[in-house]
Amino acid sequence: MPLRPYYREQVWLLPPSLGELIPSDHPARFVAAFIDGLDSVRWLEMGIAEAGDELGAPAYHPRALLSVWLYGFMTGIRSARKLETACRDQLPYLWLTGWQQPDHNTLWRFYKANREGMRRLFKRTVRTAVRVGLVDLAVQAVDGSKIAGNASRDRSHDEKGLVKLLERTEVAIRELEAQNESGAGPKLCRLPAELVHAQALREQVEKALQEIKTEDSPSRINLTDRDARILKSRHGVIAGYNAQAMVSPLQEEVAGGGGLFITALGITNQPDDHGQLVPMIEAAREMTGTEVALTLADGGYHSGATLAQCEEQQIKVLMPEAQKEELKDPYHKEHFPYDPQTDSYTCPQGQKLDFRRKGQCRDRPDKRIYQAKAANCRACPAFGQCTKDRHHGRKLEVSVYEDQLKRQRALMATEEAKSIYGRRKELPEPVFGILKESLGARRFLLRGLANVLSEWLLLGTAFNLRSLWRVWQSWSPDRRWLLTRIA
Repeated sequence: MPLRPYYREQVWLLPPSLGELIPSDHPARFVAAFIDGLDSVRWLEMGIAEAGDELGAPAYHPRALLSVWLYGFMTGIRSARKLETACRDQLPYLWLTGWQQPDHNTLWRFYKANREGMRRLFKRTVRTAVRVGLVDLAVQAVDGSKIAGNASRDRSHDEKGLVKLLERTEVAIRELEAQNESGAGPKLCRLPAELVHAQALREQVEKALQEIKTEDSPSRINLTDRDARILKSRHGVIAGYNAQAMVSPLQEEVAGGGGLFITALGITNQPDDHGQLVPMIEAAREMTGTEVALTLADGGYHSGATLAQCEEQQIKVLMPEAQKEELKDPYHKEHFPYDPQTDSYTCPQGQKLDFRRKGQCRDRPDKRIYQAKAANCRACPAFGQCTKDRHHGRKLEVSVYEDQLKRQRALMATEEAKSIYGRRKELPEPVFGILKESLGARRFLLRGLANVLSEWLLLGTAFNLRSLWRVWQSWSPDRRWLLTRIA
């Protein structure tokens, strides 16, 4: 079989245009069309001056810089230096910039100055998809995932650790100052780098110590990123954030094959998902402009207070209890019937548990304590299985939300609820997988809760643009404009 000739010094008789280098259905073309759909009002809302300054050297067009950042997030490139390289080496970036090559400082300054305004782009993707009927708003599912921050967990200290670190830093500073003063050479006009670093660390630790002693401060503070918290993830303990996402499916008949779409995002540094369900539902309602009929959530969101909020706002939620296995215990409190006339419970063996007191712990003020007589429990044949407390007998901690918990438990026991709830894993879990594997969202690059939220919203924008691009790619050219006419 003959070989094709090739020459590295090949020249073009007629140079190709930029447009010839990029296929007509390339995602870079969709990004450009999406950004070109932003009118002057949208640019003002983002706080980005579309017109340049009359004075000074010519600046890069904000459309070009925004295109680079959005396409970078879509392809997993979120570093200004890597984007600089891509603008020199990769054809899609060269096409987006019109063969210009902004350096990393230019790219970073644009990103830093405008990333808060760029948050609005996420809502634009959601409203655009809703306007053309792409999103199936009959059901939505929420989930959270722990994502590492731009900080080491070893830099997280409690008050005792901060005191020890401050002591070691003071010793190091005294030693460095002594070395600097006793030097045989000429006197330095500036302090050595090691001493400057140690003094800066001392200031950091002293400030952290003052902060950790305040009433509402966390038990541990990270010296690199104050907002990052120690969290348990599937890959071990990290210093990071709890990222939330609400996901709905795309209409198969409209999208041409289905898909997934993010309708709301949130960031918290709390270790669990309790308290995040209702805010995420409200965020999805605000983003989509409509009420979704049914929300699916896992057991991590389950709590009596959350269920009470959902009932009050008439939100239908399918959400199992986190401790489903405990319900199988024949002596679970679910099997203790309640008598409202005597305000007491009766155990499966017929023993009575009377009300004793309200919860005294700060984190459990909504609990009511019921207890049996210790002598009755010791004589009961179920002693050892129901309770092992010889001195106090069986105790029940009953929430003031017990009615809501029982209603939700009965709802989740129905076959219809079980069948519908099976869809939950098909919605947010693949989205987090794509965000982490394809878009590189295993670690945030920015620091601070506000900055991380901006980064998370841009990641969500990139995911939605990928979903919109697939639909745009499958549609005929005369329909594509619908997806680039910004809502």
